[in-house]
Amino acid sequence: MRLSVIIIARNEARNLADCLESVRFADEIVVVDSGSTDETVDIARRHGARVEITPDWPGFGPQKNRALALATGDWVLSLDADERVTPELAAAIAEVLRAPRHDAYDMPRLSSFCGRFIRHSGWWPDRVLRLFRRGTARFSDDLVHEKVVAGDEAGHLAPHLLHYTYPDLDTAIAKMNRYSTDSAQALHMRGRRAGVGAAIGHGAWTFVRLYVFKRGFLDGRHGFLLAATAAAGSFYRYAKLSLK
Repeated sequence: MRLSVIIIARNEARNLADCLESVRFADEIVVVDSGSTDETVDIARRHGARVEITPDWPGFGPQKNRALALATGDWVLSLDADERVTPELAAAIAEVLRAPRHDAYDMPRLSSFCGRFIRHSGWWPDRVLRLFRRGTARFSDDLVHEKVVAGDEAGHLAPHLLHYTYPDLDTAIAKMNRYSTDSAQALHMRGRRAGVGAAIGHGAWTFVRLYVFKRGFLDGRHGFLLAATAAAGSFYRYAKLSLK
């Protein structure tokens, strides 16, 4: 069966080449770009990807549905530009496509924070549904934290997907600021409201949940910084909502 890999991107020149190299086994690669000003588009084309450029940014869910609509394979593997398919995962995907028992499959994702792979803090095993038979699933319309909505119960792949999400603290802070803005907007569109007290409460609970209850302290200083960054993101999400 033919496999399409779909990726949405904007200014991902630092990540995209390694991501595309990891899926050279795919029959088709579709990259939907939302106005990159770096070499993202050129890198995608050099790796044989079909590139579509959109003039707007509708949010993560709608943009991924645009990419999905362009796929022509029997099966679809959705990736972010900062993710990598390991050889073990590639072999597991190939085995599934030879004799699929489900219409969708999830896989564990191992994520890196400032140079360290995180095994606690609620980040592992972080199973994500990314492989599905085309026509049986779509992405939710969420502006952020979108997910694949599939009708069938998902099967499980054992090998993990690598996720280089935060190479340094500057990137983590920038993403936290951007995501908190999008999340506040999404909450506001759903009719949610909040005050400063809610912002403080959500921020404090996020830190305690990740660092204590999710055992982030076992990830050393990286676990502390991860919990603090996540807490700041939660605080700013509701602080921004309080100003709308």
